[in-house]
Amino acid sequence: MLLAVDVGNTQTVLGLLGGQDEWVGQWRVATEPERTADELGVLIDRLLDLQGRSADDVDAACLCSTVPVLVREYEALAKRYLGTTMLVVGPGVRTGIPILVDDPREVGPDRIANSVAALERYGAPCVVVDFGTATNFDAVSAAGEYVGGAIAPGIETSMDALFSRAARLVKVDFVAPPHPVGRNTVHALQSGFVFGFAGQIDGIVGRIRSQIGADAKIVATGGLASLIAPHSETIDLVDPDLTLEGLRIVWERNQDE
Repeated sequence: MLLAVDVGNTQTVLGLLGGQDEWVGQWRVATEPERTADELGVLIDRLLDLQGRSADDVDAACLCSTVPVLVREYEALAKRYLGTTMLVVGPGVRTGIPILVDDPREVGPDRIANSVAALERYGAPCVVVDFGTATNFDAVSAAGEYVGGAIAPGIETSMDALFSRAARLVKVDFVAPPHPVGRNTVHALQSGFVFGFAGQIDGIVGRIRSQIGADAKIVATGGLASLIAPHSETIDLVDPDLTLEGLRIVWERNQDE
């Protein structure tokens, strides 16, 4: 079985791939940069146990991480507890997609994994909108090339910034309000965030489409994708497994023939 790990700045998503390329287990946990390989080993052992599995069932592992300090710990975890080598998405790893940016080393590995999966599953051209700590827009050209994208503040990041600087505003639930025009502070805030971010998505996607093709498929992923997508005029579908699928594809492309 393949253990795929997507380490984000705020949350880490793990997936266990079984036979027939099916995800038999998926988990989302908080990212804690100070965690050691031993602590991660205990965590993963407990998660596997929830699925009636153990470390002995894992014979391969693949990682993308936006937190560099954790890469070494996950590599140590794979060797010490799983008895395998962790394939880390980064320079020198075969992805099957040309990366046409000024410095490919600057592109987050999660963005590459997303683009690989979107190209494989939905064809080109396409745009991935990933809702995380930042909202990432990644563009794949009609020729199947990663050509760059855009980065905007994430929804939760923006909300935290607003609440920390506005003494009279309180945190609200991440839900859409009943109407765009809020009749109280809670609904007004929800309207600003939900419809405001939906408008941001549509605006940026429209500009990207003007460059790579108006027929580009727009794929959303990430924790809050399902909240914003219904209010966007450009998002075609939500794929919550996109990054994990990208890790699976990259892992397969790096196996010896």
